Amino acid sequence: MPSRSKQNAHDLKKLLESGRYEGVILDSIADGVFAVDTDWKICSFNRAAEEITGIPGDEAMGRQCSDVFRASICESACALRETMKTGKPIINRAIYIVRADGTRIPITISTALLKDDSGRTIGGVETFRDLSVEEELRRELAGRHTFEDMVSTNKDVLRIFEILPDIAESESTVLILGESGTGKELVARAIHNMSPRAEGPLVTVNCAAIPDTLLESELFGHKAGSFTDARRDRAGRFALADGGTIFLDEIGDVSPALQARLLRVLQDGTYEPIGATRTEKADVRVVAATNRNLDAMVASGEFRSDLFYRINVIAVELPPLRDRREDIPLLVEHFVERYNRLKRKELSGVSPDVLELLMSHAYPGNIRELENIIEHAFVMCRSGTIRKRHLPPHLLPAPLPTGDAPRSLPEAERAFLLSVLERNRWNRAATARELGIHKTTLWRKMKRLEIVPPPKRPTF
Repeated sequence: MPSRSKQNAHDLKKLLESGRYEGVILDSIADGVFAVDTDWKICSFNRAAEEITGIPGDEAMGRQCSDVFRASICESACALRETMKTGKPIINRAIYIVRADGTRIPITISTALLKDDSGRTIGGVETFRDLSVEEELRRELAGRHTFEDMVSTNKDVLRIFEILPDIAESESTVLILGESGTGKELVARAIHNMSPRAEGPLVTVNCAAIPDTLLESELFGHKAGSFTDARRDRAGRFALADGGTIFLDEIGDVSPALQARLLRVLQDGTYEPIGATRTEKADVRVVAATNRNLDAMVASGEFRSDLFYRINVIAVELPPLRDRREDIPLLVEHFVERYNRLKRKELSGVSPDVLELLMSHAYPGNIRELENIIEHAFVMCRSGTIRKRHLPPHLLPAPLPTGDAPRSLPEAERAFLLSVLERNRWNRAATARELGIHKTTLWRKMKRLEIVPPPKRPTF
């Protein structure tokens, strides 16, 4: 006679096979679970799914799953549809869904097929896990402040983050100022993405990269026969940006003649393609950027004052990386995460001595240079932690000649400071900027280390 425990196990197996406790089991799971038939209609919806989506189970049953979840992949890359098509399950894919109250929440999803006894597919099942708490905790622990693809804790940059939504909502022309590599294109993209024109195109034109003889045609287009080799009509960038935004990068490099044509577009929203006899209308918002001093260019006559006042309606000035060194650790982490995804690696980050080296670098190329350094390191480092040997050679200090090594730490500091001063032609303001210190701090260091500037050459 079978033991009581074996009998209980047998009875439980029969009950489970009958499906009598299926709902109890599903409702005890912390992850959301739902099933659909071959018409994509929900036929099972557990309690966790109700809590995560904010939709009662009786309202979800019988509805199309895309109507319930409104996920970021429903229309173009439905995971369950992919599993139905390929027969392969999907495990822990990260997406966003929109709750019934409009809240956008992050989840991970896994999918599998449902088959009958003959092996015929009769539906699919999807489980999903709410990552809202984990994501919020990760952000708090990291202490990062992000906006679109930008990251910063610098007070000046955070102030820009605060006003960008208001700038985006307006139709005003925006001028983004900053050195090369400070992220001007990211700001332009953020303005477009948050604007009422977000559904329209964002067209970028690097005015410094296109010869002036071609830039006019590039911006406004041309008609067939208007010049040699113009065999057919060609639409310009303003036409391609219709209904959206055009980003004129490095506008300070545009010639005075072309500046006059840009002024007309900004004044009355019209332009004429080269060789055209009819005026075209430009339904385009203009965002411009430059790394040059337009005030000085206006004063010298290199840049039209009327165009300057047209593009300088709202100015956004991005500080260089040397003035926001507190952002370097955050940016390093940001780029490590990005290249881990792009290169399909799992590097843990940078070593302390590498971070110290990156913190002291001058970054003439700003954020773009830092990103290039991390990308170089990802090529050289196969796994583990990024070390000094993985960095570009120009970042590493050159070895001192044999016999010339400083005998003490003050002598080493003095030698280093002298090299930076000489590199900047003894310009103390430029030297202080490169070192990331105040001019008065530099002066005190020079006095302590007995560094005396060379005498100025007499002028006649």
